[in-house]
Amino acid sequence: MTGKVIVITGANGGLGRALSQQFAADGDKVVLLGRTLAKVEEVAAGIGANALAVQCDVTSPDSVRAAFAEIVKTHEKIDVLVNNAAIFEMLVLEEATDAQIINGVLANLAGPMLCARSAIPLLGKGGHIINVTSESVEVQFPHLTVYQATKAGVEQFTRDLNRELEEQGIRVTTVRAGQMMGPGSSAEMDPVAGARFFEAALKRGINPMMRGVSQYQSTVHIFRTVIDAPADVQLGLVAFQARPVN
Repeated sequence: MTGKVIVITGANGGLGRALSQQFAADGDKVVLLGRTLAKVEEVAAGIGANALAVQCDVTSPDSVRAAFAEIVKTHEKIDVLVNNAAIFEMLVLEEATDAQIINGVLANLAGPMLCARSAIPLLGKGGHIINVTSESVEVQFPHLTVYQATKAGVEQFTRDLNRELEEQGIRVTTVRAGQMMGPGSSAEMDPVAGARFFEAALKRGINPMMRGVSQYQSTVHIFRTVIDAPADVQLGLVAFQARPVN
């Protein structure tokens, strides 16, 4: 069912950009949140009238509050919040800087909490919060301790928040995503960190070269299905992984 107002964090690139483009093409109104306004404005301009760009640093309570205050000027109510923004960084914990640890926790775990807190008053009965996590919660890749821990925390947050909001008629779902790539990808891998990760993964019996990679556009339909699930259906955890395609 289209015609919803959907707020998406981290919408300047990657999955967030693909979701924004597809939902707008489906007839939904999309609100693109991103730390750099110019980047989300560029994506919104390419989408057209169904898109609104709003600056939002999900690690800052004040920025999140200001962003949702800006959203209300155009949309008094919203239907869906997709907490997609995250920091992905390969690191060995003992070598991590203070900023790498703190920023990872703020962006990946506190960010969804802050955005959900501001979104709840605008959602109302029938609203939906979708928190994006990672297959690394289950597949124990090396050098992703901060990322894995924060994404696991988001899954617990999803379960608890769903119970908290049940009486209000607001659903909360985790979408646990596999590896993705495609146009608008914002991920950059340090070659040294990548080589260390690859070597450590092989020692754990994981061969990254043998794992599939999905295109962003191939995964947006999963989110569409979650959003359009009938009111009497609760999707607590939806997990997908990429599969190799010859």
